[in-house]
Amino acid sequence: MDRLERFYKIDQLLKDRLVVSFSTLMDELGVSRASLKRDLEYMRERFNAPIEYDREARGYRFVQARNGPRYELPGLWFSADEAHALLTMQTLLAELHPGLLEPHVGPLQERLKGILGGEPAWEEVQSRIRVFQPDKRFLKKEGFFSLVATAVLRRLRLWIRHYNRKDDRETEREISPQRLVHYRGNWYVDAWCHVRDGLRSFAVDAIRAAELREARAKEIPAAELDVHLGSGYGIFAGRDVQWAKLRFTPEAARWVSAQSWHPRQRTSVEPDGSYILELPYAADRELLMEVLKFGPDVEVLGPDALRDRVAQSLQQAAQRYIGTPGK
Repeated sequence: MDRLERFYKIDQLLKDRLVVSFSTLMDELGVSRASLKRDLEYMRERFNAPIEYDREARGYRFVQARNGPRYELPGLWFSADEAHALLTMQTLLAELHPGLLEPHVGPLQERLKGILGGEPAWEEVQSRIRVFQPDKRFLKKEGFFSLVATAVLRRLRLWIRHYNRKDDRETEREISPQRLVHYRGNWYVDAWCHVRDGLRSFAVDAIRAAELREARAKEIPAAELDVHLGSGYGIFAGRDVQWAKLRFTPEAARWVSAQSWHPRQRTSVEPDGSYILELPYAADRELLMEVLKFGPDVEVLGPDALRDRVAQSLQQAAQRYIGTPGK
């Protein structure tokens, strides 16, 4: 453990046991005699810790606070990104199937609890910060996440029966899983599809059946994965990339201008405050849904095919509100 953790450990031991011998402190902290002496001296001088050696009890204990600044260990403050990362990790770990990473994650979680000052502080963080993922789809307990993860890590091929929500049908594939991706609250597996002879992304929650194969997975270089699956907007990408040009109203710009839609996006602001966003995309399905979320606050300037798709979707939606409600 690092030095700051040792300070918290010393504080916890003295509060819990009231009197602690020098040898016990050494054993609990796993440090040398010289290091422990330096730690105790540092806590007295820098933090004004009222720690003294009780000869009769043959150990160290807290005594009445001395004059001067109040004894207080330094707090651990997290930036917005660090707090989000910490809680996101906790949330994601809780969503993984039981036992998948417990041997590795358990010690890490205990270490984080120690850094936060013990169980109460950890519970305080959990009660005061929430990570909410409204688009998350539920993974069934009897699902195939563990099997997919095993195939990814052991580099084995996988047979799957996958449900296509758009076409409302199931297809059977043999795939070479390359990596697991957690995107917008949902799990996907990037894989080489031996049926389509190309790279595809499959939603893990849409896998209806799966079996490990003994054959080794086909290896795809990371650079090729990124070019094919990360070149355009969203999880469903490809090599045939087009550029979408969107214009948001000045009101919507207050939110959109603070967002990153794609690493290669281009932006500009018009004189009236409208916000122009240009970004690459391959499959338009996900981008279409994102654009429609903004309703009248966005206009697709190009390409024409995407503009027509959005217009058609809006016309179909409007038809549902014309005439008698419910008919």
